[in-house]
Amino acid sequence: MRKTKTYIYDSLQSVYNPQELKSITMVICRDILKLDEMDVYLRKDIKLSRSKRDRLKQSIKRLQNHEPIQYVSGSAYFYGSRFRVKQGVLIPRPETEELVDLILRENKGRYALLDIGTGSGCIAISIAKNNPEAKVEAWDVSDDALKIARSNNKKLETHVRFRKQDILTYHSKKRKFDVIVSNPPYITNKEKKLMDKNVLNWEPEVALFVEDHNPLLFYNRIGEVGLFLLRRGGRLYFEINQAYGVQVAKLLEQKGYKNVQVLKDLFGKDRIVTAER
Repeated sequence: MRKTKTYIYDSLQSVYNPQELKSITMVICRDILKLDEMDVYLRKDIKLSRSKRDRLKQSIKRLQNHEPIQYVSGSAYFYGSRFRVKQGVLIPRPETEELVDLILRENKGRYALLDIGTGSGCIAISIAKNNPEAKVEAWDVSDDALKIARSNNKKLETHVRFRKQDILTYHSKKRKFDVIVSNPPYITNKEKKLMDKNVLNWEPEVALFVEDHNPLLFYNRIGEVGLFLLRRGGRLYFEINQAYGVQVAKLLEQKGYKNVQVLKDLFGKDRIVTAER
């Protein structure tokens, strides 16, 4: 085990800082090499099979090319569950767990929820898993994302209904949801230069970026659709770009939403906007 961990550290120390490397090493050992977590902590002397040695070398090569560890391992942990992910599907973020937690705290029992831009399905599935009474539906425009989301739905034994739908072209006016949640693309193109290579070069642009001249594109559209899809008193939840909290709140107020709030994440950044229909 010592040799394995030393090999990982020596191979990747020029790419990742010590804290990242510690976390990545555990993921490699536990999720890719399938080693016992306690054996890894105790640094037991474990001899890797040839197939595992080959898998380790392949993983190191991908990580040296700045590919996210979640894509290399094929999974990401979110709200207590392990979700399958792959290139073409946005990797779930820890801050999005705060959005899920808020929805579960504020909405109890039976209700109908729509997740717009579901990606891996992490929001919809986490809510369904932690509140089996909720009737959850989730939309995405990406076939790749929906395929992954449906496999996560099956693996985690939830009953979310997934549907291919582009919110920008949706026109139905049937009111049927009590909650709408969305973590839409919200990073402007001008912010690309501030981003790490493992995000910029690997994660899907369609799930991340909006044009500089229209940063509130999805909030505006979902806010409009929500006026028809949400039942009276229904709740709207957004994850937002920290730079646009006030603008998103004003936009929703102008559309007639009530009790609009901008909430900060654990790092003190504007991260969530909530509103009532």
